[in-house]
Amino acid sequence: MNNHRLLSGLLCAVLMSGSVCADAKDSRVFTIEDLFEIAESNSVQLRPLFTAEDEARRKIDVARDGCLPEITADLSFSFIGDGFTTKRDFSDSQKAPIPHFGNGLSLTVEQPVYTGGAITAGIELAELKSTAARYATELQRDNIRFRLAGFYLDIYKYHNLRRVVENNLIQARKVLSDMEVRFSEGVALRNDITRYELLVSNLELQLIKIDNVLRLLNSNLVTTAGLPADTEIVPDSTILARVLPCDGEAWWQDEAALNAPALKLARSSVDISRKAETIVRSERLPKVGLRAGWTIDGPILVEVPPINRNLSYWYVGVGVSYNLSSLYKNEKSLSRSKIATIKAEEELDAAREDISLRVRADYIGYLEAYEVLKTRNKSVELADRNYNVTATRYAAGMALITDMLDAANSKLDAEQQLVNAHINIIYYYYKLLFTSGKI
Repeated sequence: MNNHRLLSGLLCAVLMSGSVCADAKDSRVFTIEDLFEIAESNSVQLRPLFTAEDEARRKIDVARDGCLPEITADLSFSFIGDGFTTKRDFSDSQKAPIPHFGNGLSLTVEQPVYTGGAITAGIELAELKSTAARYATELQRDNIRFRLAGFYLDIYKYHNLRRVVENNLIQARKVLSDMEVRFSEGVALRNDITRYELLVSNLELQLIKIDNVLRLLNSNLVTTAGLPADTEIVPDSTILARVLPCDGEAWWQDEAALNAPALKLARSSVDISRKAETIVRSERLPKVGLRAGWTIDGPILVEVPPINRNLSYWYVGVGVSYNLSSLYKNEKSLSRSKIATIKAEEELDAAREDISLRVRADYIGYLEAYEVLKTRNKSVELADRNYNVTATRYAAGMALITDMLDAANSKLDAEQQLVNAHINIIYYYYKLLFTSGKI
């Protein structure tokens, strides 16, 4: 007896703790757009891309520094040993005393004037890479938004499925109760009750599975959006009441050609390859710069005997340099750059084709979803009618239990398919937004 009480107490404690944990969930209603904004600032997957954007912007500043003059200062101190002199046949060696303390100071300034376009092209290349980093962020942002929309719509769908199953479970329990009354009156078989109990059991199992799926979807959604783990997302109940646009395929194709991040990124890659080609060509051009310098050295060793004084002088002029080896080394680099540009252009063409095909497929799926919804509405109407007629006939003893089971299963399936049809319209709409870069 004591053991029984102890087990009962533990069971109550577990159930109460479970209810406390359930109550600890922070249930909040979110729209899809709310989650998009939250993910914009909280998503862990976007942070590296924001950092990459910042890094690319700083590289522009680094490239612009190439326009600034190069200033070099050199300071040296040295110990100089004594020298010696000989005849031309290295005979008659004589010691040549030299002041032992040596010092040197020089300051050189060089301002690039013409670099064959290398500096300008380098700045433009850095700007193009910064733009590409922004497009990469947009592409990942759109991927995250579409993933959020998928999780969100699945949660909405399973909430509705749960409601459908619950309603069918209530009806099944009511029918089962009526069967037990009929069995007690001797007008129903125990086998009929058993088979309907199996239906009730299957519906209860469906509820458990739906709850598990909802927990998993909610976890995926809050993690992707960057929300606290104890947040429970409640979908906006007005989502199915939205009036969605029915623009033609041509409009979606035009929008995708302008806004799809994948296309923007591919175009940016072409521009980057062409600019890299320009930089390679600039290596075959001369470099011109203004130079100025000041130097002071001591002692003066060019005199014999050396003069223990400092020699100072300054200069201003124009420097021209040309890398002669680029005439035979640069050709291969230029050929490689041209091939890289051709590859980038081919990848852009492939991306255009892929986006166009995806927009067409999504648009056809969007229109088809409306037709499916019409069919599912009619199916639910027919399934309800069939169930009511079968239930009336069964109550009058004119139908078998198998007829009731078939009618109940058909009704459940039709109602579940209707829920899916409603959600599919929203899903294909967001898929069109995602493919065309407007999500």
